[in-house]
Amino acid sequence: QVQLVESGGGLVQAGGSLRLSCAASGRTFSSYAMGWFRQAPGKEREFVAAISWSGSSTYYADSVKGRFTISRDNAKNTVYLQMNSLKPTDTAVYFCAVGRTIVVVTTTLGYDSWGQGTQVTVSS
Repeated sequence: QVQLVESGGGLVQAGGSLRLSCAASGRTFSSYAMGWFRQAPGKEREFVAAISWSGSSTYYADSVKGRFTISRDNAKNTVYLQMNSLKPTDTAVYFCAVGRTIVVVTTTLGYDSWGQGTQVTVSS
């Protein structure tokens, strides 16, 4: 089982930036795809971004494409989410997750270990 700890959330004004980090331990980190999801109050958890085991392939939800960037450092067992041009609609709890395999998927069913989440609040 892998343990994930997210950090970097906070309160930011619209148009601002935040960088989320997710530190992993307990499994061979570099063997799995990684993803970021978010959940706003009263809504289902939704896909934000994912990255392949090597970092060579990345995938984004249409709502964040061009504003968010996912990356990973396998030597540090850490995955990042750089968020720019933030909007109030980006307000949510953000979760990182480890994929079940090396194959990148964009649904929650494709991930079997989750962090506790970090709150991102964007004010207008």
